Amino acid sequence: MKKTNLSLFAKIQEQIKSDALKEAFRINPKNFTRNRKMPFDKVVLFMLNLARKSLQLELISFLKLFGRGSTVSNSAYNQNRMKIKPELFKHISEELNKEFYSDNEERIKLWRGFRVLATDGSLITMPITDELKKKYGVTRNQHSTELVMGRCSILYDLINKMVINGELAAKSTGERILAIKHLEYCSSSDLIIYDRGYPSFEFIDHHNKKGINFIIRCKLSFSNDVESFVKSEKTSSIIKLKPGKNTDIKGKGFSRKDFIEVRLIKVVLDSGETEVLITSLIDESLYPTEIFKELYFKRWGIETYYDQLKNVIQVEKFTGYTDLLIQQDFYCALLMSNIQSLLINELEEQVIDLYKGRKYEYKINTNLSFGLMKDRMVDILINEKPENLVEELKGLLLANVVPIRPGRKNKREVGKFRNRQKPIFLKNHKNAL
Repeated sequence: MKKTNLSLFAKIQEQIKSDALKEAFRINPKNFTRNRKMPFDKVVLFMLNLARKSLQLELISFLKLFGRGSTVSNSAYNQNRMKIKPELFKHISEELNKEFYSDNEERIKLWRGFRVLATDGSLITMPITDELKKKYGVTRNQHSTELVMGRCSILYDLINKMVINGELAAKSTGERILAIKHLEYCSSSDLIIYDRGYPSFEFIDHHNKKGINFIIRCKLSFSNDVESFVKSEKTSSIIKLKPGKNTDIKGKGFSRKDFIEVRLIKVVLDSGETEVLITSLIDESLYPTEIFKELYFKRWGIETYYDQLKNVIQVEKFTGYTDLLIQQDFYCALLMSNIQSLLINELEEQVIDLYKGRKYEYKINTNLSFGLMKDRMVDILINEKPENLVEELKGLLLANVVPIRPGRKNKREVGKFRNRQKPIFLKNHKNAL
């Protein structure tokens, strides 16, 4: 078994233990100045352990890792975590990403020199409190039941399976607004793939000015140029995209005379349905039309990630009822998903070698991997020499794989949940956390 590169875990250890981190992300300079059972670093580690069961049971299990017979009350723990800014977990994630993408070049997977990213949004159900209602807004279902839902947006590396940035905002916040925020984390070596809820002249203009490449699926009625292109026999066409007559140009940095040169790509699905993509990849010799169907299909990875975030990591099982605690849980979940991806990325070649010659290719069981990481990850992050612990965890991950069955397709059924009933059979996997 190959030795694990421990530099990334060492980076997390260094961050959590540093006084600079505590000073930067404690809410009050007087916080965490006394010696307590749950000092700053232990509170952070406990949150990284993704508590999903009874909080008291989780605390008892957690403190056993430090050899203590005593426990901490729920109230004492919650009082301590209220002293920590949620931005702490965003900071650790960003530092981890810098380490991964700058000092780990041999492991980074690219497509024709691009880091292939995707942005998509999803709604997150939250506890119903007056504070959360005020910040995130209230939604009512068909029975007039009040729900509090926030809008999250993720910028995701589709090939390396890393979250580059995440945002959590009010449901009323537009997906384009959150997507534009993600551009701060992108460069000209990135290619971002979007679904059809995103295209507009202003949105494309933001990418154009920053020199960031994109592929965006658009409605067949998006513009006159697109409609003409759909009716034509062409599969690729370069056009001058202009602001539409209803586009608000006031203070936007462009006029009605401005245009952006983009390329339209026609993709015919297996069902016979036609889709149109708008892209900045204009050079047809470098980027032939036939590559775009498979390339756009990579966007499905962010859909899979949201399924993992909601159903495996169970991000909506929040451990608190205030906005500060909601934000902590959300960004902590994104950080832990990245740590899981780092482990799995290191093992991919070994999985191929171990299961060579089988009927199917195999991959690490994502659901089980989080259960196997629980508690062990804390043990790794508090241990001065965690090499053996990491190798033990890697061995467990390699022993729990699932086959990749090619050609599986599930027909999308629009509105299938509107009149749903309790299923006769339970889901075929159990939660590992």
